[in-house]
Amino acid sequence: MNTFQAIIIAIIEGITEFLPVSSTGHMILASSYFGIEHDEFTKLFTIVIQLGAILSVVVLYFKRFFQSFDFYFKLLVAFIPAVVFGLLLGKKIDALLESPLTVAVSLLIGGLILLKVDDWFSKPEEVQTSNEISYLQAFKIGLFQCLAMVPGVSRSGASIVGGMSQKLSRTTAAEFSFFLAVPTMLGATAKKCYDYYKDGLVLSHDQINFLVIGNVVAFIVALIAIKSFIGFLTKNGFKVFGYYRIAAGIILLAIHFFIHPLTVI
Repeated sequence: MNTFQAIIIAIIEGITEFLPVSSTGHMILASSYFGIEHDEFTKLFTIVIQLGAILSVVVLYFKRFFQSFDFYFKLLVAFIPAVVFGLLLGKKIDALLESPLTVAVSLLIGGLILLKVDDWFSKPEEVQTSNEISYLQAFKIGLFQCLAMVPGVSRSGASIVGGMSQKLSRTTAAEFSFFLAVPTMLGATAKKCYDYYKDGLVLSHDQINFLVIGNVVAFIVALIAIKSFIGFLTKNGFKVFGYYRIAAGIILLAIHFFIHPLTVI
């Protein structure tokens, strides 16, 4: 990895983190395209720079994020499933991070689901603000979020759909998904860093620079992307993202089976 590649991947992260298209999946595909060696640092990089993008939520929703202990407890309840499944399936998740083919299939299946989401949850919403979310609803949203441990599924997409299944409005589901991302990515970053050093690996000066640059770029780009997404989602729904995912999945599968197998170098 070089500085240019780190910046491009961070831009991709900042744009896609809050879209239901899978930021991790796009970063894996970008790494594959650049021919970046998919070693332990590359895995660390794709996890840690997501924290930079997620912290843009704290800045944009500062007053609403620091609102009440009840709100934090709901986030904690929603976060618990990710902790449990992350600890139980950590190694298997790491293995999936090496599979662009998994990303392609997930993009396609997820796209088909997004085409129907607006129809499935077309009834009037009952929950209009994050304060109205119950603890049980928060927990169920957290279960949906765990689906995103498969690269290509999309953490924001899974948790937003989970929220809508619990009768949250699109906007409320999206905003709660963003709030939930903060403890989720803090936890994922802490665990990944711990595992990295536990395995006896040490960051070089260049690698530290890549992480700093990646987080800063992802943070700035995400600041711009998040507001645009909320407005677009509220007005247009999920179908355009479904079509994008289906097209991307088909193209990637065609490349894999008819041109050249998708691999991570």
